[in-house]
Amino acid sequence: MSLTDESTATQRYTLDDLLTLMAVLRDPRDGCPWDLKQDWDSIVPHTLEEAYEVADAIERRAFDELPGELGDLLFQVVYYSQFAREAGRFEFADIVHTLTAKMLRRHPHVFPDGTLTSRRSDGAVAESEVKARWEALKAEEREARSAQATQRPSALDDIPAALPALTRAAKLSKRAAGQGFDWPDEHGVIDKIREELAEVESALADGDRQHAQAEVGDLLFAVVNLARRLKCDPEQMLRRTNHKFEHRFRHVEDGLAQEGVTPGDATLAQMERHWQAAKARERQRD
Repeated sequence: MSLTDESTATQRYTLDDLLTLMAVLRDPRDGCPWDLKQDWDSIVPHTLEEAYEVADAIERRAFDELPGELGDLLFQVVYYSQFAREAGRFEFADIVHTLTAKMLRRHPHVFPDGTLTSRRSDGAVAESEVKARWEALKAEEREARSAQATQRPSALDDIPAALPALTRAAKLSKRAAGQGFDWPDEHGVIDKIREELAEVESALADGDRQHAQAEVGDLLFAVVNLARRLKCDPEQMLRRTNHKFEHRFRHVEDGLAQEGVTPGDATLAQMERHWQAAKARERQRD
């Protein structure tokens, strides 16, 4: 599939063209009223949405949609760089420079002299060595930032508070585990999940729903730790389960519709029958 349509078949736009487009959109005289109203905070929800749409396209293997989705995500970066340019803070070129310099610094096993032209001459490096070096460099960067802060440095520094809760829980637990605060194996995490579930049940038995809600948070955090121990991303796993649930429930709705029944009028037994049919059909496909 071509990445161009008829309108652009004779012209390939460049990154400079994109930066120019954004500058015009934000021009006080000639710009777009909607774009002119935007600021740092108003664009953040769009950035998060675009990132999830990239993830969705990849998980669906919709690679024909991916150039457009990646473009939408890049557009968010261009937006922020334009805000910064207008405020005299930095330019898009500073983003590129900062990123490239950081990646060179974090990959001495690839660029031993810290330059794009340098190369290793002693063969491949073990992945474990790469990960150890990566974490050490990130720790050094955190310490450098903490030196300018007023509070005591922490291994949990630089984990953004605005991350989706499951993703942030995974990062918090991984960072703490890197400091030795972890269970010896998966069975310890499973025991913790059982413990937290028991506390939810106890709170419900006492009629204390507020306490039960807090314990559900602890239960979710424990489950995130199990995902980490199993080396999977809890956010991604939950997205897959969401997709599976949606597919099965749509099957339930279709099955009930064929019987002339709506979900609101159906019995739980009727819905369960179609639910199990959906699962059976999935097993046949697999």
